[in-house]
Amino acid sequence: MNTTQKEYLQQCRDAYRSELIDNIMPFWMEHGLDRVNGGVYTCLDRDGKLMDTTKSVWFQGRFGFICAYAYNNIEKRQEWLDASLSCIKFLEDHCVDTDGHKFFTVTAEGEGIQKRRYVFSECFCAIAMAEYAKATGSKEYAEKALKEFQNIRRMMATPGFLPAKTTVPGRSHSIIMILLNVAVIVKQVIEHPDLDAQIESSLYDIEHYFMHPEFEALLESVTPEGGLIDTIAGRVINPGHCIETAWFIMECAKDRADSDHLNEVALRILDWSWKWGWDEQYGGIINFKDCKNFPPQDYSQDMKFWWPQCETIIATLYAYKLTGDEKYLEMHRLANDWTFKHFKDTEYPEWYGYLHRDGSVAQPAKGNIFKGPFHIPRMLIKAGMLCDEIIK
Repeated sequence: MNTTQKEYLQQCRDAYRSELIDNIMPFWMEHGLDRVNGGVYTCLDRDGKLMDTTKSVWFQGRFGFICAYAYNNIEKRQEWLDASLSCIKFLEDHCVDTDGHKFFTVTAEGEGIQKRRYVFSECFCAIAMAEYAKATGSKEYAEKALKEFQNIRRMMATPGFLPAKTTVPGRSHSIIMILLNVAVIVKQVIEHPDLDAQIESSLYDIEHYFMHPEFEALLESVTPEGGLIDTIAGRVINPGHCIETAWFIMECAKDRADSDHLNEVALRILDWSWKWGWDEQYGGIINFKDCKNFPPQDYSQDMKFWWPQCETIIATLYAYKLTGDEKYLEMHRLANDWTFKHFKDTEYPEWYGYLHRDGSVAQPAKGNIFKGPFHIPRMLIKAGMLCDEIIK
């Protein structure tokens, strides 16, 4: 690493820290945190005005995790730790239905509104509890995080408990990659064979079922045997998900005997997904591609959403740290510069979430049920940590 590269990484690290502490966290602490009922609101307009008091259960866990993650890795701010516990308590007290499955949305006070066939709310609850346990040394919340994880596996293993999305049998990448990350985070505060089993299962499935060298792509859906589902829906490539998976694998590979192999797998996924996702004309990572290059049917297929850019910033830094290959630092520079130029609101706090392909703003709200304080602050924290590790 030469002086210019070191200075670049120092500048990035300082920018990430400043953006987190001076912009992102204050916005959500002031406008999102519900100091009456507990938890967090995410349906906020451009200036932070509350548009809808419906609460995303995903984000109770997501913000609970972020606040503890920032506490553990940025500064020991009590207000962040208190906010984390507020979100976790709201989850525990209000967001669980009688069958043990969490709601997807609830009212401001915590009355259930909607449930979905997924277990993502449970996943984010588990990582929030684990990160809070790490911050406080709480054995109780470490055990609760494990119990939450085991409840996810129970629901997924119970026939009919989570209704199938379609009648076509298959495997879904999204839950496999998220469970890998959940197991890795929970394992940091408590050991259990179920966590190890999930890690090994996810790693195997990603490599042997979802990676398709004939397309140089990681697919979102495959047959039970890992084959191509040759339909529009079955040919979907989600570059953001794939790139996120790449750095999840890099994170998991630490201190493992097979770390070299896992990192090679992760780098291959990153390289493939960059080729599919990076927009050579306008810049930024697009939403969807078809592995046979047919037109994707999703209306947002060529839009630029906030979260794939964040995952790319993390993954390219991770790849540069592992390899020292300057191509990854250049990929990072491209993604980082484009993201900060187009997503950061220069008049109001926080970042836009939804851009057209050319980088113009599609809608200016800072949050909704799906966009809130997770991918951006996680990127700012993790990318800053990676910059420090590379510099040292």
